[in-house]
Amino acid sequence: MVADATTGRVTRRRVRTRANLLDAAFAVFAAKGFGRVSIEEVCEAAGYSRGAFYSNFASLDELFFALYRQRADLIAEQVSGALALDGPDLDVPAAVDRVTEVLLLDRDWLLVKTDFLVHAARDPDVARTLLEHRARLRGAIAQRLARAQGHTELPAVLGDIEAAAHAVVAAYDGVTIQLLLDGEVGHARAWLKQLLTALLTDGSGKTV
Repeated sequence: MVADATTGRVTRRRVRTRANLLDAAFAVFAAKGFGRVSIEEVCEAAGYSRGAFYSNFASLDELFFALYRQRADLIAEQVSGALALDGPDLDVPAAVDRVTEVLLLDRDWLLVKTDFLVHAARDPDVARTLLEHRARLRGAIAQRLARAQGHTELPAVLGDIEAAAHAVVAAYDGVTIQLLLDGEVGHARAWLKQLLTALLTDGSGKTV
Protein backbone atom coordinates (compact mmCIF):
# COMPACT_ATOMS: atom_id res chain seq x y z
CA MET A 1 0.00 0.00 0.00
CA VAL A 2 2.83 2.38 0.92
CA ALA A 3 4.68 1.41 -2.26
CA ASP A 4 1.59 2.12 -4.36
CA ALA A 5 1.17 5.56 -2.77
CA THR A 6 4.85 6.36 -3.34
CA THR A 7 4.63 5.26 -6.97
CA GLY A 8 1.58 7.46 -7.44
CA ARG A 9 3.41 10.48 -6.04
CA VAL A 10 6.44 9.81 -8.25
CA THR A 11 4.23 9.44 -11.32
CA ARG A 12 2.39 12.69 -10.58
CA ARG A 13 5.69 14.47 -9.96
CA ARG A 14 7.10 13.15 -13.24
CA VAL A 15 4.01 14.29 -15.14
CA ARG A 16 4.32 17.73 -13.53
CA THR A 17 8.04 17.93 -14.32
CA ARG A 18 7.41 17.00 -17.95
CA ALA A 19 4.64 19.59 -18.25
CA ASN A 20 6.84 22.29 -16.70
CA LEU A 21 9.69 21.46 -19.09
CA LEU A 22 7.32 21.70 -22.05
CA ASP A 23 5.94 25.06 -20.89
CA ALA A 24 9.43 26.46 -20.27
CA ALA A 25 10.73 25.19 -23.60
CA PHE A 26 7.83 26.73 -25.47
CA ALA A 27 8.49 30.14 -23.88
CA VAL A 28 12.24 29.95 -24.62
CA PHE A 29 11.73 28.68 -28.17
CA ALA A 30 9.27 31.49 -28.90
CA ALA A 31 11.60 34.15 -27.49
CA LYS A 32 14.89 32.99 -29.04
CA GLY A 33 14.09 30.58 -31.87
CA PHE A 34 14.34 26.80 -31.81
CA GLY A 35 17.82 26.62 -33.35
CA ARG A 36 19.30 29.03 -30.80
CA VAL A 37 18.19 27.30 -27.60
CA SER A 38 20.20 24.79 -25.59
CA ILE A 39 19.03 22.09 -23.20
CA GLU A 40 20.67 24.06 -20.39
CA GLU A 41 18.52 27.11 -21.16
CA VAL A 42 15.35 25.02 -21.08
CA CYS A 43 16.39 23.50 -17.75
CA GLU A 44 17.20 26.92 -16.30
CA ALA A 45 13.86 28.35 -17.42
CA ALA A 46 12.00 25.40 -15.90
CA GLY A 47 14.10 25.28 -12.73
CA TYR A 48 15.28 21.70 -13.27
CA SER A 49 18.57 19.88 -13.75
CA ARG A 50 19.80 18.23 -16.95
CA GLY A 51 19.02 14.93 -15.25
CA ALA A 52 15.36 15.89 -15.00
CA PHE A 53 15.39 16.81 -18.68
CA TYR A 54 16.95 13.53 -19.82
CA SER A 55 14.59 11.50 -17.67
CA ASN A 56 11.77 12.89 -19.82
CA PHE A 57 13.28 13.66 -23.23
CA ALA A 58 16.22 12.30 -25.19
CA SER A 59 16.78 15.56 -27.10
CA LEU A 60 15.33 18.95 -27.95
CA ASP A 61 13.86 17.36 -31.09
CA GLU A 62 11.90 14.89 -28.97
CA LEU A 63 10.72 17.70 -26.70
CA PHE A 64 9.54 19.68 -29.73
CA PHE A 65 7.55 16.73 -31.03
CA ALA A 66 5.84 16.47 -27.65
CA LEU A 67 4.87 20.13 -28.04
CA TYR A 68 3.79 19.50 -31.62
CA ARG A 69 1.58 16.58 -30.56
CA GLN A 70 -0.12 18.83 -28.00
CA ARG A 71 -0.93 21.49 -30.61
CA ALA A 72 -1.78 19.03 -33.39
CA ASP A 73 -4.15 17.15 -31.09
CA LEU A 74 -5.77 20.42 -30.04
CA ILE A 75 -6.24 21.54 -33.66
CA ALA A 76 -7.60 18.12 -34.65
CA GLU A 77 -10.08 18.29 -31.76
CA GLN A 78 -11.11 21.82 -32.74
CA VAL A 79 -11.64 20.89 -36.39
CA SER A 80 -13.33 17.55 -35.66
CA GLY A 81 -15.58 19.11 -33.02
CA ALA A 82 -16.66 21.93 -35.31
CA LEU A 83 -17.35 19.54 -38.20
CA ALA A 84 -19.14 16.95 -36.06
CA LEU A 85 -21.99 19.25 -35.00
CA ASP A 86 -23.89 18.72 -38.27
CA GLY A 87 -24.19 14.95 -37.92
CA PRO A 88 -24.01 13.05 -41.22
CA ASP A 89 -25.22 16.06 -43.23
CA LEU A 90 -22.27 18.43 -43.37
CA ASP A 91 -23.33 22.07 -43.67
CA VAL A 92 -20.04 23.28 -45.16
CA PRO A 93 -20.56 27.06 -44.82
CA ALA A 94 -21.70 26.72 -41.19
CA ALA A 95 -18.86 24.30 -40.44
CA VAL A 96 -16.32 26.68 -41.97
CA ASP A 97 -17.65 29.46 -39.73
CA ARG A 98 -17.24 27.27 -36.64
CA VAL A 99 -13.77 26.06 -37.61
CA THR A 100 -12.42 29.54 -38.24
CA GLU A 101 -13.87 30.81 -34.96
CA VAL A 102 -12.14 28.21 -32.79
CA LEU A 103 -9.02 27.21 -34.71
CA LEU A 104 -5.73 27.80 -32.94
CA LEU A 105 -3.91 30.81 -34.40
CA ASP A 106 -1.17 31.33 -31.81
CA ARG A 107 1.60 33.49 -33.23
CA ASP A 108 4.21 32.32 -30.68
CA TRP A 109 3.50 28.70 -31.60
CA LEU A 110 3.72 29.55 -35.29
CA LEU A 111 7.15 31.09 -34.71
CA VAL A 112 8.37 27.95 -32.94
CA LYS A 113 6.85 25.65 -35.57
CA THR A 114 8.40 27.63 -38.43
CA ASP A 115 11.84 27.51 -36.82
CA PHE A 116 11.50 23.77 -36.41
CA LEU A 117 10.28 23.35 -39.98
CA VAL A 118 13.53 24.87 -41.24
CA HIS A 119 15.47 22.55 -38.92
CA ALA A 120 13.50 19.53 -40.17
CA ALA A 121 14.05 20.48 -43.80
CA ARG A 122 17.79 19.95 -43.26
CA ASP A 123 17.42 16.60 -41.48
CA PRO A 124 15.57 13.83 -43.39
CA ASP A 125 14.90 11.77 -40.23
CA VAL A 126 13.33 14.73 -38.44
CA ALA A 127 11.42 15.64 -41.60
CA ARG A 128 9.88 12.16 -41.78
CA THR A 129 8.72 12.37 -38.18
CA LEU A 130 7.26 15.84 -38.74
CA LEU A 131 5.40 14.60 -41.81
CA GLU A 132 3.91 11.79 -39.74
CA HIS A 133 2.64 14.27 -37.17
CA ARG A 134 1.15 16.51 -39.84
CA ALA A 135 -0.61 13.49 -41.31
CA ARG A 136 -2.53 13.05 -38.06
CA LEU A 137 -4.24 16.41 -38.52
CA ARG A 138 -5.09 15.66 -42.15
CA GLY A 139 -6.42 12.28 -41.08
CA ALA A 140 -8.84 13.83 -38.59
CA ILE A 141 -10.18 16.19 -41.26
CA ALA A 142 -10.41 13.44 -43.89
CA GLN A 143 -12.26 11.18 -41.46
CA ARG A 144 -14.97 13.78 -40.90
CA LEU A 145 -15.29 14.61 -44.59
CA ALA A 146 -15.56 10.89 -45.34
CA ARG A 147 -18.45 10.52 -42.87
CA ALA A 148 -20.29 13.24 -44.77
CA GLN A 149 -19.67 11.65 -48.17
CA GLY A 150 -22.95 10.63 -49.77
CA HIS A 151 -24.76 13.38 -47.89
CA THR A 152 -22.68 16.37 -48.97
CA GLU A 153 -20.82 16.67 -52.26
CA LEU A 154 -17.41 18.33 -52.33
CA PRO A 155 -16.09 20.15 -55.42
CA ALA A 156 -14.93 17.61 -58.00
CA VAL A 157 -11.73 19.58 -58.58
CA LEU A 158 -10.47 18.43 -55.16
CA GLY A 159 -10.44 14.83 -56.34
CA ASP A 160 -10.91 12.61 -53.29
CA ILE A 161 -11.31 13.04 -49.52
CA GLU A 162 -7.56 12.85 -48.88
CA ALA A 163 -6.93 15.62 -51.41
CA ALA A 164 -9.61 17.76 -49.77
CA ALA A 165 -7.94 17.31 -46.37
CA HIS A 166 -4.58 18.29 -47.91
CA ALA A 167 -6.20 21.41 -49.35
CA VAL A 168 -7.66 22.42 -45.99
CA VAL A 169 -4.29 22.05 -44.24
CA ALA A 170 -2.55 23.94 -47.07
CA ALA A 171 -4.99 26.82 -46.63
CA TYR A 172 -4.24 26.88 -42.90
CA ASP A 173 -0.50 26.89 -43.64
CA GLY A 174 -0.86 29.81 -46.04
CA VAL A 175 -2.89 31.86 -43.59
CA THR A 176 -0.42 31.26 -40.78
CA ILE A 177 2.49 32.50 -42.89
CA GLN A 178 0.68 35.80 -43.41
CA LEU A 179 -0.15 35.94 -39.70
CA LEU A 180 3.54 35.61 -38.85
CA LEU A 181 4.27 38.69 -40.93
CA ASP A 182 1.43 41.04 -40.03
CA GLY A 183 0.26 39.70 -36.63
CA GLU A 184 -3.38 40.32 -37.55
CA VAL A 185 -5.32 37.41 -36.06
CA GLY A 186 -8.69 38.85 -37.09
CA HIS A 187 -7.56 39.19 -40.70
CA ALA A 188 -6.14 35.66 -40.59
CA ARG A 189 -9.48 34.22 -39.47
CA ALA A 190 -11.37 36.14 -42.16
CA TRP A 191 -8.92 35.04 -44.86
CA LEU A 192 -9.06 31.42 -43.71
CA LYS A 193 -12.85 31.52 -43.87
CA GLN A 194 -12.71 32.82 -47.45
CA LEU A 195 -10.19 30.18 -48.52
CA LEU A 196 -12.03 27.26 -46.95
CA THR A 197 -15.36 28.42 -48.35
CA ALA A 198 -13.83 28.66 -51.82
CA LEU A 199 -12.22 25.23 -51.46
CA LEU A 200 -15.17 23.29 -50.08
CA THR A 201 -18.04 24.99 -51.90
CA ASP A 202 -18.62 26.65 -55.24
CA GLY A 203 -17.38 29.88 -53.66
CA SER A 204 -20.87 31.24 -53.03
CA GLY A 205 -21.30 29.52 -49.67
CA LYS A 206 -23.39 26.72 -51.16
CA THR A 207 -22.13 23.17 -51.48
CA VAL A 208 -21.91 21.90 -55.02
